[in-house]
Amino acid sequence: MTKRTFLSAAVCGLGLVLGAGCASDDASQLNPEGIGADAPLPVRGALGELIASHPLQSQTIYFDYDSARIKDSETPKIQAAAKHLIENFRVQCELEGHCDERGSGEYNMSLGERRAQAVRAGLIGFGIEASKLHTKSFGEEKPIDPEHDESAWRKNRRVEFALYK
Repeated sequence: MTKRTFLSAAVCGLGLVLGAGCASDDASQLNPEGIGADAPLPVRGALGELIASHPLQSQTIYFDYDSARIKDSETPKIQAAAKHLIENFRVQCELEGHCDERGSGEYNMSLGERRAQAVRAGLIGFGIEASKLHTKSFGEEKPIDPEHDESAWRKNRRVEFALYK
């Protein structure tokens, strides 16, 4: 058995042990209030049903200008996300990479993907099974702040978590 196969088996076993002690491993525990009647219908795609509200929404990972390197200050967020994903082991996670508006569209799509891949590698390093993690780049297309200054650009250089059940 190779070291990688052993590690994968150990992580899967840990997920089973952690899940066995929970009252429910259903992804609905991510949104304790449930989806209200006025809430938009959940999105269903290749990964399943999008979980509209979840704790990882506050774990946005931010990046320096023109960089896909994980800053030391962001590592605890990745570790917290990994813990959450281990506790909710049936959930699929899409890592959405974003950029500020500077740079060409093609470059920003590539940079957004590299950022998402960097967070994916970090999560794998904390024990998350690679097959549960998917990446997508939006480049500069979905800014969180539409202004055109450093304050806005700082917020737009990010990776966000989308969870699916």
